[in-house]
Amino acid sequence: MFEYDFMNNAFAAAGIAAIVAGVVGFFLVMRGQTFAGHALSHIGFAGATGAGMIGLDPLWGLLGFALAAGVGMGILGERISTRDVAIGVVLSLALGFGLLFLHYYTAFAAQATALLFGNVLAVERSTIAILAGLSVVTLTAVAAIMRPLVFASLQPELAEAKGVPLRLVSTAFLAIVAMAVSECAQIVGVLLVFTLMVGPPAAAHRLTTGLWSGVSVSAGLALVEAWLGITIAYYSDWPVSFCISVLSALVYFGALALPQLLGWIPKQQVS
Repeated sequence: MFEYDFMNNAFAAAGIAAIVAGVVGFFLVMRGQTFAGHALSHIGFAGATGAGMIGLDPLWGLLGFALAAGVGMGILGERISTRDVAIGVVLSLALGFGLLFLHYYTAFAAQATALLFGNVLAVERSTIAILAGLSVVTLTAVAAIMRPLVFASLQPELAEAKGVPLRLVSTAFLAIVAMAVSECAQIVGVLLVFTLMVGPPAAAHRLTTGLWSGVSVSAGLALVEAWLGITIAYYSDWPVSFCISVLSALVYFGALALPQLLGWIPKQQVS
């Protein structure tokens, strides 16, 4: 399958997005903000369709809207945790605007379907270069705020007492999530962002206890699921996003069941 350029492009794009999704998603799950991350992808869809309607690259519209929404959520601070209903209404409204833009620009319908469900097999080399650049910016930003982010996530009261600017950290992190969502949407679509940004990180949280081991396992699982999903799709002719979603669910449920399974094994066998 590596004789085909489109397959090589798919593996490259999926690898970049999966690693970013695994790293950023680990902290997203740690902070309990998975719903906010999902909302960013839906809001970004309106930006992507709007950009397509005026002739711009949908990726930039998706990134712009998601960034604006992430900064807005960050400014709200901790209050967003009690506003799930409001966030749900906003993301539904965003999808509604996306449909409105499609109504006036029906030629964009095929691209909109790819945005919703992903189409990694159609990724071009120019898109890979953009994803690589975004990934460098995203991972650099994560590294820059990692210490205060972990502190604010695990002990917010103590972090605030020590002078950590919680709102600034939250805003910066959600802006980072917006960039990761924009990359991940190119692979599995805005409706299945949970597949790479929540599934592998949630499994990693169940399988590890350390920060660095958790981040590494999360990124590794996301990468394996993305590449294995593409491989299965190639030989089965199933949609790539479906294959990745199934693998993500299987790994997560396996991580949930592992402690119970180990409980049935004698201790000397476990060791």
